[in-house]
Amino acid sequence: MRESGIYQMYLKNLLDRLLALVGTAALSWLLILLGIAIHLDSPGPIFFRQKRAGKNGTYFYIYKFRTMRIDTSHDMPTHMLNNPDLFITRVGRFLRKTSLDELPQLFNILKGDMALVGPRPALWNQYDLLVEREQYGANSVRPGLTGWAQIHGRDELPIRQKAELDGYYVHHIQLKMDLECLWRTAGAVLRQDGIHEGRLEKQQMKGAKEVVKVGK
Repeated sequence: MRESGIYQMYLKNLLDRLLALVGTAALSWLLILLGIAIHLDSPGPIFFRQKRAGKNGTYFYIYKFRTMRIDTSHDMPTHMLNNPDLFITRVGRFLRKTSLDELPQLFNILKGDMALVGPRPALWNQYDLLVEREQYGANSVRPGLTGWAQIHGRDELPIRQKAELDGYYVHHIQLKMDLECLWRTAGAVLRQDGIHEGRLEKQQMKGAKEVVKVGK
């Protein structure tokens, strides 16, 4: 068996959970402080819970720090909103710029719903993205806190290109690739690369269909 196969089958999940446990313990003080800030800033729960697509067509609920008002449409990506600034809270704006809103996904990794690196979990109703990913085998692994597509453009990428990059990752999973992805993600977060709040330009979204809006 190839080294990459051993890593994917036996070591990746173990390392993901171990690092998530260490990260949760080390960042517990920050999680508490951010929770207090969210509570004081706007009415509503501290955490945001949303249905996402998981491995092999399963579903799970992702955890994030709440960054938007409680009257925001629950199942629509922020980059599809016409004017997201109307919905993002003051603390939420900081959390989204720094990607700190993603920290609660450490709990998803501990539960086994997610990995540190993998295709980012699509909304359950992002059918066009899920169909494209299926063509590249990208739905066959646990979704990740970060992914190969995230370090190559994030929200800037059209759906087909995202799916291609996710598929490339799935067929080349190895420890070196995961470490590279984590390292480059840290750099992208610091530079705030590829983040778009609001509807993308038509040419960037070519081939993408609007997500079904089902309400809160």
